[in-house]
Amino acid sequence: MPSENNISSNLSVIRDQIEDTRQNSNMSSEEVCLVAVSKTKPVEAVIEAYVAGQRVFGENKVQEAQVKFSDLGQKRDDIELHLIGPLQTNKVKEAVQTFDVIQTVDRPKLVKALSKEITKQDRHPKLFIQVNTGEEEQKAGVLPKDLSELLDLCEAEGLKVSGLMCIPPVEEEPSLHFSFLSELAKKNGLDSLSMGMSSDYELAVRFGATHVRVGSSIFGEREYSK
Repeated sequence: MPSENNISSNLSVIRDQIEDTRQNSNMSSEEVCLVAVSKTKPVEAVIEAYVAGQRVFGENKVQEAQVKFSDLGQKRDDIELHLIGPLQTNKVKEAVQTFDVIQTVDRPKLVKALSKEITKQDRHPKLFIQVNTGEEEQKAGVLPKDLSELLDLCEAEGLKVSGLMCIPPVEEEPSLHFSFLSELAKKNGLDSLSMGMSSDYELAVRFGATHVRVGSSIFGEREYSK
């Protein structure tokens, strides 16, 4: 089990679990990227993970990522930074400047804003579309029935989509959503699947995840300001 206070050991355990699961599953991807979710954690925790060999990190908020990762100096050049939280259109400029991968594309207005800013900056982060597989009213993500239309808009706007992302409803069996997202990706000719978090990343790997987003099992529980 991951330790609350040893980021290096936690990473080692999780990497081994991912690889063991990958090798023992017929549906798994040939390679699985571990995205270390460092949201709310200090830059010192990121550096500790970096020293332990981690190079891919995920953040929920554009401004927090800008501040935290600007403090890393030359280390930042080695890091692949993913936006895994909702993106507002008024933050698109900063998001394109800051992130190497944006996993939460989910609506036409955002697609058009990203297309304009990517062209302006000539910087091309990889893009994932977030799918609201549980069709939850309070959750971000395109509804499954609207996915094809959003993909068509991305193509029309000159945006290349790398894959799909989902966050299953807390009260539902995640394997149903992982399987569903995998089928949607195959149907639309997409290779990458971002799914699975600290509680279910091994299950996600079994269903073909190419990216798993793990936070508390690496860095310990988060402390949110009240």
